[in-house]
Amino acid sequence: MHKPHVLKTKIGTTSLQYLLYGGDGPTLIMLHATGFNPWLWHPIARELSSRFRIIAPFFCDHRDTDPYRGGLGWNILAGDLVGLCRNLNIDKPYLVGHSMGGGVCVLAHGLSPGLAEKMILIEPILLPESRYDKPLPLEEHPLARQAIRRKNRWPTPAEAERYLQSKPLFRNWDREMLDLYLQYGMTVDTDGSLQLACSPRGEAAIFMGGAAENPWPLLPGISCPVLILEGENSESRKMLDLEKAAGLFPQGEHRLVPGAGHLIPMEIPRVIIDLIGECFG
Repeated sequence: MHKPHVLKTKIGTTSLQYLLYGGDGPTLIMLHATGFNPWLWHPIARELSSRFRIIAPFFCDHRDTDPYRGGLGWNILAGDLVGLCRNLNIDKPYLVGHSMGGGVCVLAHGLSPGLAEKMILIEPILLPESRYDKPLPLEEHPLARQAIRRKNRWPTPAEAERYLQSKPLFRNWDREMLDLYLQYGMTVDTDGSLQLACSPRGEAAIFMGGAAENPWPLLPGISCPVLILEGENSESRKMLDLEKAAGLFPQGEHRLVPGAGHLIPMEIPRVIIDLIGECFG
């Protein structure tokens, strides 16, 4: 299958969009990072769709939350993940979560113990425990403050591409990943201009929600095998102790990915494809 089905499911009063690659194998759910979208899993999911049934939800503006009042708690997103599994009759999925998605995978086990068969957490955001005791206001949160001020209009696709390529965040991206972000990470307005599919307000709300619930107490109780991947050159290494986190899972493993930053799936998708094949069989 070259293109997934774009579907929706109702979780309470909320409509959650997801991509479905309808393979015959076990179910693999892939959760994206803050501010991005499930289409950035496409080169990976396309390659694996003959071996797995793959589902990738879009977590951004599906809930109306105020970034100045705590934002969209990742515990709420964890509830949406559990609701997605319930609605689609998914039992014991394999989970792959990147950044925010990794944090949500952990929190979902607090709501549904034994949820996953196995997990790969790519640069999961597991903040120092003190950050959960006293969450930062938006004005002091470096990522949320930056997100809500993000540029959000480009007259043409060419100008949008030039802008992205001028930013260090996108500098090491795989070319297909950059094309997918330009195509699906932006929407076209009636005048032909482009805007971000995940609005600056929505992205800031998710960054703010990262401190809503402390995931650390859950780690020793998650009994499934868990592989944590960390980029050798990731800026997050200054703040996150992912080796410590891996050591708290009963079946945890930590691996450093040489030459990669925080956005491992976008930079070297082949590594993620190979590791999913290795770890999930």
